[in-house]
Amino acid sequence: MPDVRLASPQGRWILLTTVLGSSMALLDSTVVNVALPRIGRDLDADLAALQWTVNAYMVTLAGLILLGGALGDRYGRRRIFVVGVVWFAAASLLCGLAPGVEVLIAARALQGIGGALLTPGSLALIQASFHPDDRAPAVGLWSGFGGIGAAVGPFLGGWLVDGPGWRWVFLLNVPVALVCAPIAVRHVPESGDETRHGRFDVLGAALGALSLALVTYALIEAPTGSATVAVAAVAGVGAGFAFVRVERHRSDPMMPPDIFRSRQFTAVNLVTLCVYAAFGGFFFLAALQLQVVAGYSALGAGAALLPTTALMLLFSARSGALAARIGPRVPLTVGPLVCAAGMLLMLRVGPDAEYVTDVLPALLVLGLGMVTLVAPLTATVLGSVDTARAGLASGINNAAARAAGLIAVAALPLLAGMGEEAYRSASAFDAAFRRAMPICAGVLVVGAVVAFTTVRSLPAGCRKPQCLRHGAVTVPPLEGQRSSGSPGDE
Repeated sequence: MPDVRLASPQGRWILLTTVLGSSMALLDSTVVNVALPRIGRDLDADLAALQWTVNAYMVTLAGLILLGGALGDRYGRRRIFVVGVVWFAAASLLCGLAPGVEVLIAARALQGIGGALLTPGSLALIQASFHPDDRAPAVGLWSGFGGIGAAVGPFLGGWLVDGPGWRWVFLLNVPVALVCAPIAVRHVPESGDETRHGRFDVLGAALGALSLALVTYALIEAPTGSATVAVAAVAGVGAGFAFVRVERHRSDPMMPPDIFRSRQFTAVNLVTLCVYAAFGGFFFLAALQLQVVAGYSALGAGAALLPTTALMLLFSARSGALAARIGPRVPLTVGPLVCAAGMLLMLRVGPDAEYVTDVLPALLVLGLGMVTLVAPLTATVLGSVDTARAGLASGINNAAARAAGLIAVAALPLLAGMGEEAYRSASAFDAAFRRAMPICAGVLVVGAVVAFTTVRSLPAGCRKPQCLRHGAVTVPPLEGQRSSGSPGDE
């Protein structure tokens, strides 16, 4: 049984290294949006290249995050966590030194692999290391500090872009890793899952990532109308069918198909796809709208988006408690509708938009909607499967949210009629943004309808979320494997 106490020096070192590791991956998935206009200008990149700058990272992270957790269980969670930190830092260095957009995109894909190794390990190390009596407070501190990091990230990213330059958004990960990895090696005990003996589902992970990559390519390059786009689309769909077939016939699949026999689990993942597709598309375009059209600096754009993160950090725990009393159906229906209203209010943001009267009201409404739905969504995911599979269910839900976001970043500019050079013209981008926001709002309405018609009350005694405070706005919190004495078991 793990016996490290939170108040001990070793406990504080463990908490520090897990916070630093998870923050690296979390910040890179949010602050890069703020840097996109400057990256485009410096590297002479078109809109498709900026989409790939975001999506190359998301493709490998979403496709491999479940495999990353399995590798930690088999070969040691500390070992895989440290490998992920070092890998992520090396890829970040390559991003920061990239001479052109092609190298940057390739390096971002490598970053995603590192993120898939270290992200599941952060929470797993806390669960495996701390005494059961201290595990809940440790998880609370971990998620709280992570939320603070998510709030600070846009400020820091904007300051770096406006000051030393966008390359430091990536280069900053290197000194963080130089602190994080040695602490993990010295102070974190090794742990694993001795019951894991089956083969790794490498084929399933590869097919999943390949399907996402090909479909993303087809959506981003669709305006060219080339035969390559059609081939990629067909191949992406084919890889998706092959992924499903492989998962059905493997003895130890990465994503067991039988978990979707739970109608509640399937329903809440459909809601997840809708709401996080809208969020992913919104935050990609909003950072550009504020800079290209409204004339904000990178720091100003990052700071402008802070209210959504702050509201999530302050009120997500209370929202979860309310949903536990009234059930998830109402929050999962009302939340997306409130978010849709917030996105429609963003139509007020145009040239010379005033922050207090135009930007802030939209973000406050959006943030309130996110507060309403995120914690109940996580609780419903965990409560819709057997307790022993809660970690797997959370991983699938987290991967689904990431996949939805990357598809939205690929598809939304196409649906809104953005040209390759749209972000270089304030008028062209503003016109496309005004077409995109109603699309995002419509997807959220679909999510609300799915929730209202399919989500039901949770059974008594189901597992509750461990991460009560959540600051990330583009993915739901990732819950770890169930272990003895973990929060929510009683």
